Order: sequence, then C-alpha cells, then structure tokens
Amino acid sequence: MGPGLTESIAKWENDLRYNFDEIIDRRGTNSLKFDFARERGLPEGLLPMWVADMDFRAPQPVLDRLVEVARHGIFGYTEAKDDYYQAVADWLRRRHGYETKPQWLKKAPGVVYALAMAIRALTKPGEGVLIQSPVYYPFTGCTLENERTLVVNQLILKDGHYEIDFEDFERKLVEKQPRLFLLCSPHNPVGRVWTREELLTMGQLCLKHNCLVFSDEIHFDFVFPGYQHLVFGSLDPALADIALIATAPSKTFNLAGLQNANLFIKNPDLKNALSQEIRRSGFSQLGTLGLAAGQSAYEAGEEWLEQLLVYLKGNLDLTREYFRAKLAPLTLIEPEGTYLLWFDCRGLGLSPREINQLIINKAGLWLDDGAMFGPGGEGFQRINIACPRKTLEEALDRLERAIR
Repeated sequence: MGPGLTESIAKWENDLRYNFDEIIDRRGTNSLKFDFARERGLPEGLLPMWVADMDFRAPQPVLDRLVEVARHGIFGYTEAKDDYYQAVADWLRRRHGYETKPQWLKKAPGVVYALAMAIRALTKPGEGVLIQSPVYYPFTGCTLENERTLVVNQLILKDGHYEIDFEDFERKLVEKQPRLFLLCSPHNPVGRVWTREELLTMGQLCLKHNCLVFSDEIHFDFVFPGYQHLVFGSLDPALADIALIATAPSKTFNLAGLQNANLFIKNPDLKNALSQEIRRSGFSQLGTLGLAAGQSAYEAGEEWLEQLLVYLKGNLDLTREYFRAKLAPLTLIEPEGTYLLWFDCRGLGLSPREINQLIINKAGLWLDDGAMFGPGGEGFQRINIACPRKTLEEALDRLERAIR
C-alpha cells in the first residue's frame, strides 16, 4: 500500500489516547473467534476475521468497574436500579435523539435471544416472519427453528449500492400476511444505514398491513461520516406503537460475552407479551457483571468510542484503497455503517463453493461465507475490520496472494 495513504491515516490518528494498534493474543481464552476452527470443521491456523466481536480491549472505565465488582467477591442475584436506565436513556438521547421512558425498558441477555422470544410471543406456528436478505443469519434460523414461515424481501444490488424493493415488500405483506418484520438497522451484512424515507416507507407499509416490527439496532453506534442512524421508534408515534427497539452495549463496547441487551417497547401490550414469553423461557435477571459493564460503558465509554470510530475509519480507508489497487477481481460494497464489510467475489469466475475454498485453503482466512446470509448472498464474503491495522493488512495481503 502506498505511503501516502498510510501517512495520512497516521496524521489524523496522532491524538488517539487508546492504543488500538496493540495486538492482543486471544488464543487459549475459549474465544469463539480464535479457538474453535477445528470444532467448526476448519483447518487450524486460519486468521479469523469472521464473527462480530472486536480485537480491542473494552474501555478502561468498564474494566475498572468489573475489577471493583470482582473484588467485592459476591455474585448473588442482581437487578438494576434507576441509574442503570438513566445511563442507557441518556446515551440514546445524546447520541441518537431518541427519547424513552423507564416503563418501556425490557432487559434481555442478548438481541438474538430477544428476537427469538419476540417471534414466539407475537406470532403463531406457521405464521409469516418477513426478513430482507441477505441478512444476519439468526433472522432465518430463529424463524425456522420456531416453526414460523420465512418470507423474504430480497434487497437489490444496483450500481454497488443496496436498495429496498418496496414493490416486492408490499406484495409480500399482502400475499403472505407476515405478522412480524425483522428490521436490521444498520443492516448486517450489506452495511446500509437506512434513510428516514426508507424507514418511514417500510414502517407505514407495516402499519397499513398489520405487521409488527422488531428493529435490531445493535450496530447503531457504528456509522461512518456522512450518514446518520435513526432509531425506528423515534420516527413517528404510530410506528413506535408497533415496534420493539433492540439495542445493546455488546457491539459498541466489545462486551458480547457479558450478555446484556436493552429493548424499548412503547406499546404495553407488546411489552407484556414479550415479558411473558421471556418468563416462560426461565430467564429473570441479567448477570452481575453484564449489568455493571453495560452501565459503566454508557456512563464513561464515550471517549473510547469516539477514538475507536476514528480508527475504524482508517481501517475502512485502507481496505477501500487495497481493494481498488490490488484486489481488482473483487468489489467492495461501500459501507455506511457497522464494522463488517461485504464484498463481491463473483468477478473471480468461481462457484460459491470454490470461492469459499480459496478463502480458507489458499488465503488462510476465516471469513463469513455470503451464502449463510440467505438469498442474494451467494458469491459474497463478509470480513470484520475491527482489529489492529497490522492484522487487517495481513488479511488483505493473504487475500491478494490467494487470488494472484
């Protein structure tokens, strides 16, 4: 890579206080990302750039709070006080302009868990659940494993940019009559940050055709310059009344293993239905460490996040230039949000299976094969750039050598 880009990135990163370049050895920690290639049927020694967690330490205030809780030494049943809600609500108001109320909050151990509970609570076996593929694969898995009917509104890739097929969206609402729409916002894996007009159109069509909305907004803090994330529940009171808004500190602050998510549900009937299904599952309180880490992150992690966003922008710039200069058969889909990049491998002239084998056996990389994201994902790959720059450069070098 040319020195000009590298020098320009370094120049505007000089003021970063956190060292995101530090390479932390995660092997031998029971890390799903690093330690389970063999169990997943893959060769040992792959460079893992797949599952959506980051190779960065959580913010120091969060680590300090966890040490404080650990030193106390008692990990009994724990519940959140009002200051927990206030920390989450202040974050949503300050960074996203979303005003909430305490009675809307429902805590869960994860967004995927909450999504599965919503499917069970708000739909019946055999009823339709609408998704927009290619999309985060638990949307499909949770639907089918709970014996619901999958209804697919496939996104359209046009001139390197994904768009919604609104005609098909409404046709599916009319013909298949799905009871629940699973909205991915920002969208994983294609990286779209939906505009106000797109969100309103989807919401109004769901309102018109009696379809509830589960809005997975777990990546809402990762938006690149020039784009703005809009919380679905903030757009219109009528839309807020049919929506469950799912957020979590897990992606933002790299806390996925502590299992903490927050849902905001304005409609008391929807909240009661979800709460009842969660009780049926046997879940009651979040873990002690998850509650402490989540609150601390929202109270004191903002400086860390701001610096992380600068670093990730540098990683994106590097990747974009690398694709342009050295990976010509591949096409990077320009991301608007998330730290997961989606790229088109069909220019290689290989089958999806051959592409996957090239990535694994020749490049020595562990990425996410696009086919797992459903229709429209075949021939694509997803790569996680939330890692030290040297790790990212190594991955891109391996990819270049493999296709060369």
